[in-house]
Amino acid sequence: MALGLKCFRLMHPAFCNYLAALTRPVSNITLKTVSGRQHDHKQHMTYSAVPVRHFATKKAKAKGKGLSQTRVNINITLVEDIINLEEVDEEMKSVIEALKDTFNKTLNIRTSPGSLDHITVVTADGKLALNQISQISMKSPQLILVNMASFPECTAAAIKAIRESGMNLNPELEGTLIRVPIPIVTREHREMLVKLAKQNTNKAKDSLRRVRTNAMNKLKKSKDKTSEDTIRLIEKQISQMADDTVAELDRHLAVKTKELLG
Repeated sequence: MALGLKCFRLMHPAFCNYLAALTRPVSNITLKTVSGRQHDHKQHMTYSAVPVRHFATKKAKAKGKGLSQTRVNINITLVEDIINLEEVDEEMKSVIEALKDTFNKTLNIRTSPGSLDHITVVTADGKLALNQISQISMKSPQLILVNMASFPECTAAAIKAIRESGMNLNPELEGTLIRVPIPIVTREHREMLVKLAKQNTNKAKDSLRRVRTNAMNKLKKSKDKTSEDTIRLIEKQISQMADDTVAELDRHLAVKTKELLG
């Protein structure tokens, strides 16, 4: 027993260092040499460091997703000699207004005479609104009449325009009178209107992209006389304006979709 205690005292430093190495984080372990004396002989124990790659947890990744990017807010008067951002803003807003106007005039559950007013008719004199070349009235809740007596030569073009208006209308001709039966409101009809709303929204986004591209092209012309930092800042402002407009277009689409589907 006395011999056992003596051995334990000799091994004790090495044993403690070993336990410390086991409890230390793996990535922090470095090469260690511990020595002890047993029967007048040194013992060397070496622990090699293990490279550890730390992966982001799902919780850490989720935190980053909710962070909003820094927004820029340029004083438009300070850069008006480079580009007219107020004009760009107005052009983007006009895209939103055009979509709202289309939604209100052509995408309604109940077709009314007013829905046909601004249908564009291609005539020999150019593009004209249907209500400029005809008299539109409501014959019954199920029928709209379009009287082409004042411009009979435009009757065929008017029928074509009504049929291609995207309102799911099938006009019928009686002399110079165009009869337009109002579609029955079915689930299929509602879904068709939603599809048209999405198509109109995509067209609006195409128009918005053209506005953004034109603005960026104007900005490129000033690169030789403007600092790179200023150019990048203005580019970010324009992109931010376009992103805000896209969000607004999507919001109007969501509202219209809810209205059409009931």
